[in-house]
Amino acid sequence: MTTGLTLEHVCKTYGDLKALDDLSFTVGRGELFGFVGSNGAGKTTTMRILLGVLSADSGRVLLDGVPLDAPARRRFGYMPAERGLYPKMKVGEQLVYFARLHGMTAAEATESMRHWIERLGVSDRVDDHVDTLSTGNQQRVQLAAALVHDPAVLVLDEPFSGLDPVAVDVMSEVLSEKSSSGVPVLFSSHQLELVEQLCDRVGIIADGSLVAVGTVDELRSGQPVRLEVVTEAPAGWADELHGVTTISASGDRFLLEVEDPSGDQDVLAAALRHGPVSRFGRVQPKLSELYREAVSA
Repeated sequence: MTTGLTLEHVCKTYGDLKALDDLSFTVGRGELFGFVGSNGAGKTTTMRILLGVLSADSGRVLLDGVPLDAPARRRFGYMPAERGLYPKMKVGEQLVYFARLHGMTAAEATESMRHWIERLGVSDRVDDHVDTLSTGNQQRVQLAAALVHDPAVLVLDEPFSGLDPVAVDVMSEVLSEKSSSGVPVLFSSHQLELVEQLCDRVGIIADGSLVAVGTVDELRSGQPVRLEVVTEAPAGWADELHGVTTISASGDRFLLEVEDPSGDQDVLAAALRHGPVSRFGRVQPKLSELYREAVSA
């Protein structure tokens, strides 16, 4: 049995628009899964189907191998990209209200509310109305609303939007802690450096289809080897080498692409023949580069 949150062959259309096309992936228990794609790629539609806000035309959504129903979805924590808070309601009252909706007693809800406003750094705003808060503090309260009922699954749409660096660190720690406790955590973000840093696996969606999925290292596999060489050698020095392409040359820094992964020592020897080398090494493509290649393909 597959443990965690699973989508199987999910399709969704709006008239002639195919929003999701045979979408399948799993977010395992204890896994942080980054869900990335351009605006309109299908991320929010996927999340709304997970939450039961939208129904799929076909396919299934399962939790630990069992099709999701309303009671199971009550155990989800959801953070929408757009604010899902009552602007004229006080922070503390609102979080207690959300916890009660998920079945907590008044005492349990109050205790959980106090824990999360302290953890997320908004305890001094407990009696403030939401519409008086800064964008970053509203985002913290929105996360607290997703966490206050101790969810079994977390689904977060752009949770880092509008946060300052300190708040990003707090948010990252909280998501890592929840995944470490066995909670499947799925979140979308346009901040690909954060996704690369935090996530166990990444799914890239384009035009409603999953075009790549895996760890960042798995997404890198099959990519050509790139070498960074800082040398006083003249421009064009690498052109003499078979299977080596100069990707860029800026001053004394050369970025080369090598067809044969074992040929890096030949490149170093050639550089040394032309002059001293102050830096030499392989360059791993960043997630942003892998994303662009996957989407364009």
